Amino acid sequence: MRELKSIFNFMKGSKFIYFLSILSIILATFFTVVGPLLIKTTIDSIIGNKPIDSEQLAKLINFLGGKVFLKNNIWIIGIVLIILTILRGMFLYLKNTLSSKSAENTAKSIREELYDHIQKLPYEYHVKADTGELIQRCSSDVETIRRFLAVQFVEVGGSLFNLIFVAYIMFNLHVKMALVSMAVVPIIFVFAFIFFSKVQKIFLEVDEAEGRLSTVLQENLTGIRVVKAFARQSYEIEKFDKKNSQYRDLTFKLIKLLAWYWSISDFICMMQIGAVLAMGSLWAAKGQLSLGTLVAFITYESMLLWPVRQMGRILTDMGKAIVSIGRIEEVLEEPIEILEENHEKPQIIGNISFRNVYFGYEDKESVLKGISFDVKAGETIAILGPTGSGKSSLVHLLPRLYDYDSGSIKIDGIELKSIDKKWIRKNVGLVLQEPFLFAKTIRDNIKISNPRLNDKKVFEAAEAASIHNDISSFDKGYDTLVGERGVSLSGGQKQRMAIARTIIVESPIVVFDDSLSAVDTETDIAIREALNERRSKSTTFIISHRISTVQDADLILVLDNGKIVQEGTHETLIKEDGVYKRVYNIQSSFEDNIEEVNI
Repeated sequence: MRELKSIFNFMKGSKFIYFLSILSIILATFFTVVGPLLIKTTIDSIIGNKPIDSEQLAKLINFLGGKVFLKNNIWIIGIVLIILTILRGMFLYLKNTLSSKSAENTAKSIREELYDHIQKLPYEYHVKADTGELIQRCSSDVETIRRFLAVQFVEVGGSLFNLIFVAYIMFNLHVKMALVSMAVVPIIFVFAFIFFSKVQKIFLEVDEAEGRLSTVLQENLTGIRVVKAFARQSYEIEKFDKKNSQYRDLTFKLIKLLAWYWSISDFICMMQIGAVLAMGSLWAAKGQLSLGTLVAFITYESMLLWPVRQMGRILTDMGKAIVSIGRIEEVLEEPIEILEENHEKPQIIGNISFRNVYFGYEDKESVLKGISFDVKAGETIAILGPTGSGKSSLVHLLPRLYDYDSGSIKIDGIELKSIDKKWIRKNVGLVLQEPFLFAKTIRDNIKISNPRLNDKKVFEAAEAASIHNDISSFDKGYDTLVGERGVSLSGGQKQRMAIARTIIVESPIVVFDDSLSAVDTETDIAIREALNERRSKSTTFIISHRISTVQDADLILVLDNGKIVQEGTHETLIKEDGVYKRVYNIQSSFEDNIEEVNI
């Protein structure tokens, strides 16, 4: 099976340990099956008068003092049985320890490879990915595989060798009785495989239902402030209850299948034990079977049937593990982003040229259609346009989060596609509309790109982003923990921290993707003034819907339906009929009305 092969690939470095655990369970099985043989010999040949029919046991009896001596000191047999039990326990302990160690190492290897692979997946994948599903695959699915390797998979070897040892001894003791004792073994095996084939689909459904439940929980906890702000608690509870009920119903369906398997297999096994007792007693009464042999067969029957019944549990857990490894492989099979190590790493100054650039998502209609413009290093370019006009798509091409379909983008005369992705991203600072902050201190968040930066740099970046005074007002200042996703800060504060985090890098190209929308007009002006003081250091792109934010730019691009419909400075665009002038008139009228109300 491809999934099991994948598990073995993940076990690199732990296969030998796992082999030792299988060897340990083989030895434990050996010491287990020897006990009934010794009891049978004691009843038939030491207490009774039958000759010992095993050369190895005969040697053991002679070593212990012979039949007469042992008959007078029967307690010695008890000591030998205790020693066999201790040896069995020691090897079972080794089996559990070694298999658990191997399983933990394998789970660690899977988690590391998953995490590494997810980090290398392209930006486009993460835009569409379901976070709850990814968490489910990195946690619950990995745990399912770990548990299977630690507990069940090694039992396959134990059950197999147990079956071989017991069957060999049974047929050596009494062929007819062995056939009676093993009559239902093929039936239980077939039943276990049929059950496995039926239950595997249910496992997948249960796993996916749990993933959907995790997604709802993750979204709710992340957006709990929005839920409370809009009094959506009842709706969210209902949504969670619906997913929870689906998960419960599927799990209950799985439990019913497991109950059918165990009850039916229990019935078959009890019938088998009954047949052994009936036939064994009959043959023993007729003198065709010794009492010791009957006792041995009754003991071996339990040893035989329990591991065979366990095959259902093993196959059940194997089904879960196969489903889990399949879900993990779905992530690992996603093509990673190719970072062209052999591409150019030029010094970036900030001269940018777009020529007839077209771009669309996944072979769909182009979002950008024939975009052309030129920017000199240190200039500020503002982009304005209605929602869906392609503003964010345009600036996301600069750090190569996406690659354009046709046309040309040159940075300092070098084609963008020929520049190494890691290199260009180090030289393009991107402030997104929805900033993400880590659950760290404010200082750590600001200098996350380079933890070695000194506090002076941190303070300068915070002042440029107009957040320094806010931070200073906190009890712990820059050592304040911002909480998960920056939950302890306002939207404007988070946005300004994200701006400070980008400014501190001093990238030659900086992009503000509508990231000034969360700050008030006064703060917006302060940030832009700080940026104007640094404008010789960076080519700056600003996406905004505010005319006041874009009016000082060296070049303003107005996008509509993926095309540049207007371009120029603020002074030239307000004289032209078009989108820019209409937006300017609306916003100016609105501001005038506010001033009249304040007066």
